[in-house]
Amino acid sequence: MQAKPIILVASITVILTFRVVPAPAQQTIPQSWSHPSERDSWQPPQRLATPTAWDPESFYQLQRIAAGPDHPAKAPLSVDQLRQSLRIAARGDGESPATDTPLTASGDDLLGGDLLGGDLLGGELQDDLLHGSTADPLAGLGPAQDRDDTARRDPHEDLWTEDCYPSAESCRACHPVQYEQWRASGHAYATVSPMYNRFEQAMTELTEGTVGSFCNRCHSPVQTQLKIPRSASVLDAPPVVREGVTCIACHRINEHYWRSNGDRRIVPGNIHAPVYGGRGGAGVRDAIANADALKLKLSPQDSGPGQAIHLQGRFFKPLTNSDVCVSCHQVAVHPGIWLEVVHAQYRAGPASKRGVSCQDCHMGAVPGKPHGYQTDFVAHLGDKPFGEKRKQSNHMFWGPGFSIAHPGIFPHHPKAKQYTPRQWLAFDYRAGWGTDAFENAVTAGMTFPEPWDTADDRRDGRKIIDANQAKLAEKRAGSIATMEGGLKIEGPHFEHEPTAGRRLKFNYTVRNISEGHNLPTGSLGAQPQLWLNVALIDPDGCRVWESGYLDRHGDLADMHSVDVATHRVKRDKDLFNLQTKFLINNVRGTDREAALPLNFSLDQLVFLRPGAVPVSVLNHPPLIRMEAHSIAPLDSRTARYSIPADVMTKKGPYRLSVRMRNRTEPIYFMRQIDSTPDMIHRMLENTLDLHPSSHTFWVR
Repeated sequence: MQAKPIILVASITVILTFRVVPAPAQQTIPQSWSHPSERDSWQPPQRLATPTAWDPESFYQLQRIAAGPDHPAKAPLSVDQLRQSLRIAARGDGESPATDTPLTASGDDLLGGDLLGGDLLGGELQDDLLHGSTADPLAGLGPAQDRDDTARRDPHEDLWTEDCYPSAESCRACHPVQYEQWRASGHAYATVSPMYNRFEQAMTELTEGTVGSFCNRCHSPVQTQLKIPRSASVLDAPPVVREGVTCIACHRINEHYWRSNGDRRIVPGNIHAPVYGGRGGAGVRDAIANADALKLKLSPQDSGPGQAIHLQGRFFKPLTNSDVCVSCHQVAVHPGIWLEVVHAQYRAGPASKRGVSCQDCHMGAVPGKPHGYQTDFVAHLGDKPFGEKRKQSNHMFWGPGFSIAHPGIFPHHPKAKQYTPRQWLAFDYRAGWGTDAFENAVTAGMTFPEPWDTADDRRDGRKIIDANQAKLAEKRAGSIATMEGGLKIEGPHFEHEPTAGRRLKFNYTVRNISEGHNLPTGSLGAQPQLWLNVALIDPDGCRVWESGYLDRHGDLADMHSVDVATHRVKRDKDLFNLQTKFLINNVRGTDREAALPLNFSLDQLVFLRPGAVPVSVLNHPPLIRMEAHSIAPLDSRTARYSIPADVMTKKGPYRLSVRMRNRTEPIYFMRQIDSTPDMIHRMLENTLDLHPSSHTFWVR
């Protein structure tokens, strides 16, 4: 059979491209930046003996009730009053809001689940809009905030809450070692974090409340389950709510949740209800068998001295591997992007393939390293160790991050609860209250807010502050050890011999030596910053060049810097920053970086809603994406630098100093969500310095 010839016809298509050079656009400075002299750099607040002008409520919750000269601000509506006025507006009967009618909460929807149609604005809210008031109708959600918080709270609230959701304070009686580790951890900080409260408030305002309980489900699981309105201040919440990811958030879970965006159910029950862990309940059974000798309380009816304990310990397999972490550490937000990506990075990395779990690195004996676990007694009964020593997971949960909360509120301290959170916020620990030097200098004319108006109370408060600051120092040391154990800086590597009067080019290699996940990782919504700070010191000891420097406000000198925009500071062209950022499309033009992107609809009512096009079609969410700069496990990136010739005119020994710097939030983001100056001050002073080193070289 004769083979048929195959003829290949090649067609060549010539595509002509024309480069259109646009006319140079006129640079305009935003109105708020037109007068840079009016934007003074932030300075730490002056320390006064009596901080009477400080409203503690503004530290944790925004209360934006604006008023004009002709329209004074009305008292904020409570949740019930607001919902009632909206119901009346929907009915159109014109009745006045009834404040004594009980209304049922509607879950995530702040405005009530049955009011999705019709005119929702009526009564006082409608009057404000008609008269042009700038008052925010959502700013008054929640009960009226009296200064005396003990007078308005139900005295039975804490007892009822404790009976269903025991606090970590109750667990401390038998597990003091675990409590001491946990009380300064990131889990314990989740709810009382001022940054979280500001962020969540801004998200709720910008999305008209449609974000619901999305953030609270992970940061405050007990608050979510109790259906406490997110508008209620954390300062007034029961103690177990302020504990964030408390003991029962993990050890009262009996169902296997996967990627559920933090939507998990805590099994209600008093202190005697079963708990779940990575082992069976043999130790609990041994203790109950000797209940009389150990003076244990086995039911609420038991009176007299003794420790109340849970009656069962049940094995729950997800607590023994990384499955228990995924529901809060792999989270997708409404537009369809992954806000928490650490679990996906872990599953794709070498550590997961070798069978190393999250707990092996973050709850082991060595911060950030899978080098085994400590051994200790799991429980203490009657102030004595019970049972035998065995593997014990460290409940400080090694990792980066630090607290910017008042040290009287965090870390949690068993003796701190004798004062309310609002009273702690009035304690000026920076001024030295309670120290011998300060108290010896107190004069008769100095006044202090209650209960700090006596020297004994100030000294008692100082003891708690000192203990908490020592614990924060321990947590900081663990954070530095975790970060330094996962990264390595190699260099400098010179591209040519350093010569006077010649541009110097060199680089550093930054390696992620961890097998677990990317560097950095965690919550990309918080946009943690990890950048390289390099400085050149000339033979006279003067710093003549630097990259990774900060402007007057504490921001890096990039496109988010106010000083760069107003030409006060030069843009850092050599900046090496591993921060992941949001990229969004505006109404027109290409995508650009944004600090707080939200998928807005282009109409009068701004609601947070999923994109109209399925992510599976585009392979990415519409109009928004993440620009990741992190380093994959066991990978590296090169930071390249170029020093101008005019700063290296002298011959002699020069010194290059380098350090990696880390903080949990960028300052421009903190300003956008109305963080207080004290919050920004604490963020700046707690910035971590990692692997600082210097290299001396000769310029000939």
